[in-house]
Amino acid sequence: MHLTLRTHVAQSPAQVMAGFTRELFMQLAPPFPRMRLHRFDGSRRGDQVEIELVVGPISQSWTSLITDDGVLPNGTHFFVDEGQKLPGPLRFWRHRHLMQPSPDGGTDIIDAVEYRTVSPVLDALLYPVMWAQFAWRRPIYRRLFR
Repeated sequence: MHLTLRTHVAQSPAQVMAGFTRELFMQLAPPFPRMRLHRFDGSRRGDQVEIELVVGPISQSWTSLITDDGVLPNGTHFFVDEGQKLPGPLRFWRHRHLMQPSPDGGTDIIDAVEYRTVSPVLDALLYPVMWAQFAWRRPIYRRLFR
């Protein structure tokens, strides 16, 4: 399943990319499920992020590896995180973070997510939840990158 959300902010792509820090990561975490951050290396190739998702008495680990990063010829800064250890029912996770120059100035932050679970039906049922998790980020991006 694919999910793409775009958020316009005022800062340049380089400034936005530099803002993808541990502090931003923590601010972007939605209120549910509760998240504990165990490791955050950064947003460059080879960096790793380890979190624990907590729902009541149940907790599940999630480890992502930054598999790519860089700057495209059009000035878009990017990095890609891919799930290495995923909480059930996820079986596949790839999140491309794109900071694309906007024609009217500033940057379009694009969250392009691809995920799969054990079933295409479950993928579709999870779509509204995934959309809400990423829509949560929009006002945070706008406030921090104004």
